Amino acid sequence: MSMIAIGGAIGAGLFVGSGSVIKAAGPAAIISYCLAGALVLCTMRMLGEMVVARPSAGSFADYARTAIGPWAGFTIGWLYWYYYVIIVAVEAVAGASILHAWIGLPLWVMAMGLMAVMTATNLLSVRSFGEFEFWFSSVKVAAIVAFLIVGGLYVFGAWPGSSFDFSNLTAHGGFAPHGFTSIFSAIVVVIFAFGGAEIVTIAAAESKEPERSVARATTGIIWRIILFYVGSIVLVVTIVPWDSAKVLASPYVAAWDIIGLPGAGTLMDIVILTAVLSVLNSSVYVSSRMLLALAAHGDAPAWSASTGRRNVPVRAILAGTVVGWVSVILAYLSPDTVFSYLVNSSGAIAIFMYLMIGASQLRMRRRLQREAPERLTLRMWFHPYLTWVVMAGFAVVLVAMAVIHDQRTQLFTSLGSLAVVLIAYAVRRVKGPRPEPTAAEGQDADARTGALHIP
Repeated sequence: MSMIAIGGAIGAGLFVGSGSVIKAAGPAAIISYCLAGALVLCTMRMLGEMVVARPSAGSFADYARTAIGPWAGFTIGWLYWYYYVIIVAVEAVAGASILHAWIGLPLWVMAMGLMAVMTATNLLSVRSFGEFEFWFSSVKVAAIVAFLIVGGLYVFGAWPGSSFDFSNLTAHGGFAPHGFTSIFSAIVVVIFAFGGAEIVTIAAAESKEPERSVARATTGIIWRIILFYVGSIVLVVTIVPWDSAKVLASPYVAAWDIIGLPGAGTLMDIVILTAVLSVLNSSVYVSSRMLLALAAHGDAPAWSASTGRRNVPVRAILAGTVVGWVSVILAYLSPDTVFSYLVNSSGAIAIFMYLMIGASQLRMRRRLQREAPERLTLRMWFHPYLTWVVMAGFAVVLVAMAVIHDQRTQLFTSLGSLAVVLIAYAVRRVKGPRPEPTAAEGQDADARTGALHIP
């Protein structure tokens, strides 16, 4: 479970996307990563509190439904599903672009091939998903650990041909060359790089000991993210001048080149491809489980709740990948219009999700303290004050997106997606309420998940 948590939080956004953050904030990108990491880590703690108290395959969508109302579960569940089926296409296209340098096949063929392989992996069993994710995460962790060790030796002068030198932190226009406001504008990009850490709470519902798995993962991921993200960014901006043209293309390759590692570009391409496949694998998994959870509450077509002999939601997996395949086709037929709109319209969904998690945790904590305080074995720190601070932080991120020209389109198109889902819920309500589960069904579900029934 810890490796799934790490795999979800560490994607190509660290190895490639960090270049745009460094360009925007300079060495002060370190602070951007610290602040964004703190927000996401606190959100993971909130989510961990709810999962340990009430394990659920629908995770935060079920908690939103229980704590806030059916509309909240419907809305955040469908938005999350949409977010990840689009990520399936985005990662498939990214992986195909890397492979294209080695294999002379059309990009769309390789993108389809990558999606087919990851779909097959998820169709085999939950175990196969976990095993693939474990090995993908292991490659990423090994690459980061190697960079931390060698990079640390380099900056402290213990690597051959190096000297103790931290001048790049201030030598090219200062620590924050674009002003300290750039730190906050860069946070917008960093927040999305951390997206995916919550996947472990969904996967935990299918583990043998969900409470213990989530408690361990949400605690362990704190120190790993601080070490891997912040530590490696500190080394990158110390080794490479932040205004170097190579930083934007691939900051880690630029750092390895300065250190003097032969074949750094090829090695990092392999690591980045692994990161892409890891996110693709996780996206197929988590989108299918969210659709399954929606169907269980009558919020998605009943046929999508069907599971095969190995308890795998075959139809839910195929539904998500079909949308992904269509999106890949659109990426090549209309990359600058339709596909660009799809990507932008899912851009701020992660922020909506984090805000909903915070609101759900505030309300569920009150109910749990009143009805079943013994289930609160993993608690959010400094409740409720820190929860409110974190939610305010995410609200500031949304305001920043509205102000920053490059992010404004993502915010408004994502708000459009939110409006569409809310309208869909209103239409569903008009057509008639879903039938409530019988008492026996409710007791059976609680027995399977150890869930607390909160009216």
